[in-house]
Amino acid sequence: MVDVISTDLSRRMLLGGLAAGATLSGAGAVTGRPRIGGRIRVASIAASTADTLDPAKGNLSTDFMRLYLIYSGLTQYDGQLRALPGLAERIETRDNIVWHIRLRKGVHFHNGKPLTADDVVYSLMRHRDPATGSKVQAVAEQFAGARRTGPLELEFRLTGPNPDLPVILAQPHFLIVENGRRDFSVANGTGPFICRAFAPGIRTVVRRNPNYWKPGRPYLEEIEVIAIPDEISRVNALLSGDVQMINAVSPGSVKRVRASPNHSFMETKSGLFTDLIMRREHPVTGNRDFVLAMKYLQDRELIKRALFRGYATIANDHPVPPFSPYYNPDIPQRPFDPDRARFHLKRAGLLGARLPVYASPAANMSVDMASILQEHAAQAGLKLAVNRVPSDGYWATHWMKHPMTFGNTNPRPTVDLMFSLFFQSKALANESGWNNARFDRLLLEARRSTDEAKRKEIYGEMQWLVHEYGGVAIPAFQSLMDGFDRRLKGIFPIPLGGFMAYTFGEHVWWDA
Repeated sequence: MVDVISTDLSRRMLLGGLAAGATLSGAGAVTGRPRIGGRIRVASIAASTADTLDPAKGNLSTDFMRLYLIYSGLTQYDGQLRALPGLAERIETRDNIVWHIRLRKGVHFHNGKPLTADDVVYSLMRHRDPATGSKVQAVAEQFAGARRTGPLELEFRLTGPNPDLPVILAQPHFLIVENGRRDFSVANGTGPFICRAFAPGIRTVVRRNPNYWKPGRPYLEEIEVIAIPDEISRVNALLSGDVQMINAVSPGSVKRVRASPNHSFMETKSGLFTDLIMRREHPVTGNRDFVLAMKYLQDRELIKRALFRGYATIANDHPVPPFSPYYNPDIPQRPFDPDRARFHLKRAGLLGARLPVYASPAANMSVDMASILQEHAAQAGLKLAVNRVPSDGYWATHWMKHPMTFGNTNPRPTVDLMFSLFFQSKALANESGWNNARFDRLLLEARRSTDEAKRKEIYGEMQWLVHEYGGVAIPAFQSLMDGFDRRLKGIFPIPLGGFMAYTFGEHVWWDA
C-alpha cells in the first residue's frame, strides 16, 4: 500500500511537478510569532451576481477565496505545490484506481455536526450529477464510485488510474460539504472561518472559527472580502489603507506599491494566461485559416515587454508553461508574422472583412491586447472592432457568448486538470467549443499511464494539438502579483493563484 500524502511524496505527487519562482519584496514573509486578533479587508479583481457558497459552482477568484475561508478539503497545497494532508489524515492506493481514505477525528462543521465518511462520499460524488451544475463535472466523470467503510473511512474508486488524485482533491471545487446539502444560501463548512454575511457581487464577511481542526488557527478575527475590478482603484485602496491585501497588481503599478514604506509586493511566476477565444461554431472564427492568422498576429515579445513590463513568460498557444516538467520544447515557437497572417486571411476569404472582438478589464490586459491585435490586424488586411465592456457582468454576459472574446484562466495544479477543464470536448469551460477526438483519447491514455516518460510524451502531443488546431491564442503566461500591508505576516507564494492560491486566510496574521 502506497501512502501518497506522507512527507515522502514521489515526484508524481508534485502537482504535475510544476515549479515556479517567486519574489517577495519587503516585509510579510513567514517571520515572527503569530498572534490572534485583527480585522482586514481584502479586494479581489472580480465579483458577480453569480457569486456562490457552493464549492461545486465556484468560478472566479473571489469565489475560490471565499470557499477556502469557509470549507476544508481532503488535501491542501504547500508552497512547493505538494498535496499535503487536510481533512484526510491518510490517502493510500496500490494501483492509482482504488483509494483508501481515512479522515481526521474530532472535526466538526460550523453547525456542530461531526464530519463523517458520508459527508465525503456525498461531496465527491455530487459532481457527477448534472443537476449539481458542477464546474468540474468533466473531471468527476472519472469518479466511478465511493463507499463508506467506517465512520471515518471510505473507499474511493476511479474509472481508471490517475496518480494525480490527491492533487485534484485540493482544488476548491472539491472542498467538503455536509451530507445531503443542496441549499447553499447559507454556508456550513469545516473551514477556518464562519460566514457571517454574504451578498453576491458585493461582499463576504467571515469570522474566526474557534473550533477549527487546526489548533490555534486561524489567527485573524475577521476578514471582509470585496471586489474592486478597476486595477488603479484597487491599488489606491491598498495604498490609502482602505484594504490591506489585493491581487492582480499590474506591472505598471509595481513601482507605486514598492515605493510605499507601508506596503509590500510579491511576484510569483505561474501558468496564468489571458487568451483570445475564437468560437468554433461560428463560420468565421471556426475557420482554421482565420484562427492561424490570429495566432500569427500575436506580438508576444511586445506583450511581454510593454504590457507586463517583463513580468511574464512567452507562451506558444497552448496552456502548459515552459517551467512544467511536461512542457514540450520540440514545438516550434510560433512567431509574430503579419505576412503569414495575411496569407491565411486571404485563404479564408477574409481580407477587408470587419469583425468585432470583446474585451474587458475583467480579463487581465485583454483591452490592451485587443488594441495591439487591432493595429496588427489592420496591417494584415483585417478590420477588428474592439468592444470594451465593463468588468461587471462580463463573464456571464460576454465571455464565450460572441465569436471572439477574451478569457482569463488561472493556473491549475496538473496538466490533466487544465486539459480536462478547458480543452476536453465535453468540458463546461471549453472556451472555443473545440472538439478533437484524438485529444480526448490521449487525455484518458495519460491518466492510465504509470510510466512518467510515456505520460510526458502523451502530454507533449496534446500540447501540439492545441497549438496547431485549438481555437484559442495564448501569447504569454503572467506572473501573479499581490500587494499587501506590511503588518500582514505569514505570506508565502503558492503558484496556483494570488492570495497564496486563495488559501491565505488560515496562514496570515496581523502584526500591529
